[in-house]
Amino acid sequence: MREKTTNKISQLSLLIALTMILGYYLKVPTPTGILPLLDVGVFLTAFLYGSKEGALVGGLSAFLLDLLSGYPQWMFFSLFFHGLQGYFAGFKGKSRLVGLCLASLVMVAGYALAGSLLHGWGAALAEVLPNFLQNLLGILLALGLKKILVRQVGWTS
Repeated sequence: MREKTTNKISQLSLLIALTMILGYYLKVPTPTGILPLLDVGVFLTAFLYGSKEGALVGGLSAFLLDLLSGYPQWMFFSLFFHGLQGYFAGFKGKSRLVGLCLASLVMVAGYALAGSLLHGWGAALAEVLPNFLQNLLGILLALGLKKILVRQVGWTS
């Protein structure tokens, strides 16, 4: 039992590190800025493990990424929004689609609200579409990665 717990903690720690790397180094340029790939790691963890683990990896990786990237004003927002994103994305079975919609809604609406508090509604509304695209790209890439990890590598949660 103890070995299984240690193994899971190790895997989740690696996923937090991978998610931070995806967010820090891999960014897709857009006309209004960038799309960080942090969401890929959040969704991948939620798909592989479930809600609690998705929330843990989503919240901690986004929190630490903001700290290391020089955006401390966003840290606690990111902890909350990406944590909820990971939680909802981890819904299984027939609730999966509802969970993915809630995950995207929480992240996009949450950052719009937080952005309005920090920078005003004009700046916040300009980020709604890029944040939605960031979620969509995260979901699609995470689904592809999950298939590869489960089929080719034999990843088990």
